[in-house]
Amino acid sequence: MMTDPHEPRPGKVPRVAARKRLSRDELQSQLKAKRADIERQVQATRAQIDQANERIEARTGRNLVLAIGIGLVLGVLLISSLIFLKWVFVIFAALIVAITTFELVQALNKSGRRIDAIPQVVFGVGIVASGYLGDGAVRWSALLGSIAVVVVWRLIAQMASQTSRSAIDTVADLATGAFVQIYVPFLASFAVVLVRQEGGQWWVLAFLILVVSVDTGAYVAGLNFGKHPMAPRISPKKTWEGFIGAGIAAVIAGVLLALFMLQVEWWVGIILGLLILGTATMGDLTESLIKRDMGVKDMSSWLPGHGGILDRLDSMLPSAPIALAVFLIVNLQTSLG
Repeated sequence: MMTDPHEPRPGKVPRVAARKRLSRDELQSQLKAKRADIERQVQATRAQIDQANERIEARTGRNLVLAIGIGLVLGVLLISSLIFLKWVFVIFAALIVAITTFELVQALNKSGRRIDAIPQVVFGVGIVASGYLGDGAVRWSALLGSIAVVVVWRLIAQMASQTSRSAIDTVADLATGAFVQIYVPFLASFAVVLVRQEGGQWWVLAFLILVVSVDTGAYVAGLNFGKHPMAPRISPKKTWEGFIGAGIAAVIAGVLLALFMLQVEWWVGIILGLLILGTATMGDLTESLIKRDMGVKDMSSWLPGHGGILDRLDSMLPSAPIALAVFLIVNLQTSLG
């Protein structure tokens, strides 16, 4: 019986199938080994990043990754509202002021003060709105009116309360309530006044960038070179080396902003940068002093990696009046010259 020479001999097919199965098993084994190696590398890299972040957090007191992420999101929202629609920025500012005022009131109440959240938040938003809708007289009237309401509200609430409170504590509560209105809504209203001016949105953006530059310069310089505490009893992590780094960043950012965004002389950027350096540092130390007096590390934990909202606004609030003042002086000089 003759056989076809092209027909596979008996036993050849099983051997070929076996070799195919063997090579497939080897390939799967190699793929599994490669995947396991990649997973080990990813885990090792993640562990290194976590360790580095822990060292930075131990040094600076913040979670760097979360801080950067949340800062970018808030920055995009803020810049978008400034560039495209001013009234959106006003709404955004009013919302931030409302939340920040409530946050500060809650922290003060936990520390033993008696501050009423409802009038603080409602009339604080009114102060911000007055900066956009009215003139200077309207805004000052709104401030005085809000303080009067806050004081009367607290007196009525105290008289209606069944718990007794000393005269000194009551006076301290009233003064603190007035301070809250000045510290958060009124200072924030200067930014709203500035943004309503022609071209004012760019000045608001410029002074916010300067504040961030000061904060970043202080952070980087303090992290790498910080050895001499600036105010150890108020803010132990703030150093003179960080302050110098903040000053360098402020001057560089100020000159660049003056030339390419504000369209003013370069020396105006230096002046604005140095002024913002002073107000941002003063604002940071002021809030640190308030927190130390209350015995808390952060105003709240609403912003992971940042602490509370006021912990991010502390440098911006006192910088807004300075930015408005420089804007008005520069425009006055332009109109006279």
